[in-house]
Amino acid sequence: MSTTSTTTTVDAVLAGPARRERSAPAPIPTGRLLGVELRKMFDTRSGFWLMASIVILSVVATGAVIIFAPREELTFNAFASAVGIPMSVILPMIAVLAVTSEWSQRTGLTTFTLVPSRGRVIGAKAALTVAIAATSMVVALGVGALGNLLGTAIAGVDPTWDISATQFAQIVLANVIGMMGGFTLGVLLRSSAAGIIGYFVWSFVLPGVSGALAGVQQWWADHAAWFDLNTAYYPLFDEKMTGEMWAQLGVTSVLWLVLPLTAGLWALLRSEVK
Repeated sequence: MSTTSTTTTVDAVLAGPARRERSAPAPIPTGRLLGVELRKMFDTRSGFWLMASIVILSVVATGAVIIFAPREELTFNAFASAVGIPMSVILPMIAVLAVTSEWSQRTGLTTFTLVPSRGRVIGAKAALTVAIAATSMVVALGVGALGNLLGTAIAGVDPTWDISATQFAQIVLANVIGMMGGFTLGVLLRSSAAGIIGYFVWSFVLPGVSGALAGVQQWWADHAAWFDLNTAYYPLFDEKMTGEMWAQLGVTSVLWLVLPLTAGLWALLRSEVK
């Protein structure tokens, strides 16, 4: 008995202290992840000034409509459109920076260490992009309503409420498409400078090229909406969409958003973060 006890004691000493089972840390909740990603979109200097420029330009646009628009054109649609224009131009850049900042500001290593599942991080960024696009149009609608009331009161005319629920839904969808275009460029290029330049080329250069082609080539004028996303989604702002228009929007969205985003996600989920 004594020999067995001594052997057991020696083995226990050599084995060292018993190891405790360490429980795996709980995953970061989705709500917290969304909150962090939302804050990261706006608490940088670039994000702050982009949001500040939206507010400033919205006030300037509302004042310009009140001052320069004829009395008969002081309508809800005029004010909401004037406020929505700077939002539709600037907000996609926030979507670009939401993705590219992880690489350009070298926060990706920290982010993906804390949340190893890159898909969750990118999914949170995409969800916030869509939410911000929809929320911004609601804000534009509210500011437009205030501008309409103020402008018509100053001009001494009755306010005109000429935006239907269907038209507003189309405008929200158009803004979501614009935001997702910026998000897609961010995922595909993962560079802030390249992403913003690509966004301006997509938003301002390509429509001009498409318009020039339509002016000299009738075939392109008749079929551009099947290949050019800008041509396909512009009618969302001020036209009643037909079945063919919806089909054109679906085809061009796949060509310009779904396929590039899929390729960008494939590369992003496998690229080395430095």
